[in-house]
Amino acid sequence: MSDMALPAAAGARAPLGEAFAAWMLSAPAILAYFLMLLLPTLATVALAFTDYELGADGLHWIGFENFAELLRDRAFATSLRNTLVYVGLVTPGSILGALALALLIEAGTRGRTFFRAVFFLPVVSLTVAMAAAWQYLLHPTIGPLNAMLHSIGAGQPEWLSSSSTVMLSLSAIGIWENLGFNLVLFLAGLTAIPRELYSAAEVDGARSAWERFRLVTWPMLGPTTLFVLTITMIRAVRVFDTVAVLTQGGPNKASQVLLYTMYEEGFTYFRLGYSAAITLVFLAIVLALMWLQTKVLDKRVHYV
Repeated sequence: MSDMALPAAAGARAPLGEAFAAWMLSAPAILAYFLMLLLPTLATVALAFTDYELGADGLHWIGFENFAELLRDRAFATSLRNTLVYVGLVTPGSILGALALALLIEAGTRGRTFFRAVFFLPVVSLTVAMAAAWQYLLHPTIGPLNAMLHSIGAGQPEWLSSSSTVMLSLSAIGIWENLGFNLVLFLAGLTAIPRELYSAAEVDGARSAWERFRLVTWPMLGPTTLFVLTITMIRAVRVFDTVAVLTQGGPNKASQVLLYTMYEEGFTYFRLGYSAAITLVFLAIVLALMWLQTKVLDKRVHYV
């Protein structure tokens, strides 16, 4: 009787030991998540309802006054509008450009690896270094782009110094930055499409490349396109590095974007409470984009 009780007791202790080991193995990740993500987020939410300034001795609870000030703040309205313009230009430009390049590379027989590496290079490059390179390329007097335009008798725009061209210039840089990342995703999606579908479409009368793309490639790329769209929009909303290096929000706040305004309010004017309110608006935009993906666009996508 005692011999039968021993295995049962050992079996009862085994799950407890496995559970303890699992918690111990998960503890570093849980602690890092709490300290580096959850706790700062909760602190930001709390600060958004205070008048806290960096270096101040105390703070006061002011409710929704920071958000009311946002509605009256012309600088915030300008940064929000510029961010939406940037997203509206970068998202379709980088997606359509990456899809076109992916189709060309996939249709080719040589140099696939080379072109993948070339177009993916901006993704693995240091953003600040690439921004400095773009600053030289777009320089109004010594930049190669204006030198080429001057050689053919065209004008020499002040790409980053003019209110009329600065957002177009930053958007072009953003398209260049996102192109390689989206290209790799589209190449993966194209590789996953069964070749038999193209043969079947050709038998059914889809003779031209456009018909095969419309009837086979585009529907089968639905999940990939949805993912690329969401990721690109979120990455575009988060634009900061190129603005901080190239324009600092100028000229005349023509390139002021949401994250740069948040940084400026928090670490230039030391208004951390107001900066936290801008952060919550930014998080609300990101959550809205995620909701758009899961609730609206996901229903229109064909999954294999």
